[in-house]
Amino acid sequence: MSEATNNGRNFIGYEYRDITVDRDMESLYADGYQNFGWVLDGAAGPLTWVPKTRVPKTWFSSVTMRFKRDRKIRNKAELTRLQRQFDACVNEIKSMEKSKSASATIAACSVGLIGTAFLAGATFAYLGGLIVLCIILAIPGFIGWIIPYFLYNLTYAKKSAKVAPLIENKHDEIYEVCERANSLLGSYE
Repeated sequence: MSEATNNGRNFIGYEYRDITVDRDMESLYADGYQNFGWVLDGAAGPLTWVPKTRVPKTWFSSVTMRFKRDRKIRNKAELTRLQRQFDACVNEIKSMEKSKSASATIAACSVGLIGTAFLAGATFAYLGGLIVLCIILAIPGFIGWIIPYFLYNLTYAKKSAKVAPLIENKHDEIYEVCERANSLLGSYE
């Protein structure tokens, strides 16, 4: 009976947001969005990797997070602006992480392709009866197939060392944005 006389004073209208994020960024989003008034309502991702299917494994590296927030939250415009800034910083971190492997992959594939060209030349030289030329072309060809592994690791390490301070600066910026948002949220309570 007391619920009927309450006339909806305890009613809270929520707004909802679903975002799909990489599994390694899940905790960053869960912790960060909390500062913008969002409450994690649940997360859903793929259950297991099924090796018999032809679905790429990358589909299983993301998770969909469901958030909800009070519609009548104060400072909503400023919180939304700070949330966009947070999302932009996270996207920049993701792109910097991808740049580490991208440049290393390009360098390794380029050297591997040159090695393949030498081995193709060695094959044609062998078929043409030029054994000496075949050996001369095969040596850099095999080296071109061996070096990419080491080149990838070296390039990745150099790029990681170069990008690590930039990523740390972005994490600091995220911390400041979340701190400002939390202070706005604190004035709500």
